[in-house]
Amino acid sequence: MMNKWLLRIEGLCVFLLSIYVYGTNDFSWPLFLLLLFTPDVGMIGYVFNHERGAVVYNAFHTYSLPLGLLVLASILEIQWIFLYSLIWTAHIGMDRMLGYGLKYPTHFKDTHLNRM
Repeated sequence: MMNKWLLRIEGLCVFLLSIYVYGTNDFSWPLFLLLLFTPDVGMIGYVFNHERGAVVYNAFHTYSLPLGLLVLASILEIQWIFLYSLIWTAHIGMDRMLGYGLKYPTHFKDTHLNRM
């Protein structure tokens, strides 16, 4: 049970840090709110079946892609990719904070956080 709460606190920290960095760059807050839930487009895979749904959803809800883009955007100084990567990372952190985890192919509600 403690591990589940540690992961939720970690999600909260990632969410708050993403918001902090976003704010220090003077990016648009209406744009933040508009784009915050775009990673949930990954749920489209569930139209086909639970297995494909889990793969697509997890691809959109792992920190690897947005953090990789964040580093790339920093190196190449591409502000719009940096901006969206922060929003994407904030979304994942928010999901973890609320208890939404990576999905198993058995069912949408079967997540890595539920099994802890």
